[in-house]
Amino acid sequence: MSTRSRANPGGARVLDMGEVRPFRERKPPWLKVPAPGGPRYRELKSLIDGQGLNTVCQEAACPNVGECWERGTATFMMLGDTCTRRCGFCNVKTGRPEAVDPLEPLRVAQSVKRMGLRHAVITSVDRDDLPDLGAGAFVGVIRSIRRLAPGCKVEVLTPDFRGQEMPLARVVTERPDVFNHNVETVPRLYPLARRGSDFLRSCRVLRNAKEMGGPAVVTKSGLMTGLGETKEELLEAFGTLREHGVQVLTVGQYLRPTENHLPVVRYWHPDEFAALERAAYDLGFESVAAGPLVRSSYHADQNLPEGKRAESLLA
Repeated sequence: MSTRSRANPGGARVLDMGEVRPFRERKPPWLKVPAPGGPRYRELKSLIDGQGLNTVCQEAACPNVGECWERGTATFMMLGDTCTRRCGFCNVKTGRPEAVDPLEPLRVAQSVKRMGLRHAVITSVDRDDLPDLGAGAFVGVIRSIRRLAPGCKVEVLTPDFRGQEMPLARVVTERPDVFNHNVETVPRLYPLARRGSDFLRSCRVLRNAKEMGGPAVVTKSGLMTGLGETKEELLEAFGTLREHGVQVLTVGQYLRPTENHLPVVRYWHPDEFAALERAAYDLGFESVAAGPLVRSSYHADQNLPEGKRAESLLA
């Protein structure tokens, strides 16, 4: 059983957000994207639908789905399409998930091979109902991709595993090329947007992943703008991520999926994103992508430290 109802998004007191943007309004011109529908997009959609797979591109209503699929890249979402958490910004449905499909990691890897990907991004819904919190699915898909598509870089975008080290260690032991876990927003807004999660716990997950993986694993995180955060709060969050060893950062504009999700407080201008990107590089990040339409997996193969990017191109 699942539901998309967000009558009280993330358990949040939306009135505490102050003045917000109306849901049905003309968005700024820099947020306009062409509707998907090219030949490569249709080909990949047919392949993914035919295999019964889920993608963040579809479930999270990503604005870049047309561009990314035309480039032959996609972000696969494992462990079903129903999340056990209820973040107020997320378009993935919440509720009681179905049973885990043990063959899903293999089917994802087969699709990665058929698509001829150089860089595959693998994520999942939160599965707090599972004994291993979903770690086994990541282990299985990394191993399957290594076997079926050895030339493909593997980026995992994981939940926080409730901060438990054993599930995290199982995933990192498989040596994904990139370990990504998004903190999503600044600490002050966690009770509003990420009820059930904790900013510093997420930072510790990233630090532990780096310590476990060493130089072989690049750590990455991302944040949204538009929920009422200030530039100072964002820069402070960037600094905390750097203190926890994060190497790659993405920053993009939150877009409200439906009227039942958290409203947008304001739209950040592209010039403001450019300033955030410069500030992040000044803090020591090795690769930064900041822009209105940037998402965690957007051009993931390009948003890597120079050494890893060179390896990807040679693969």
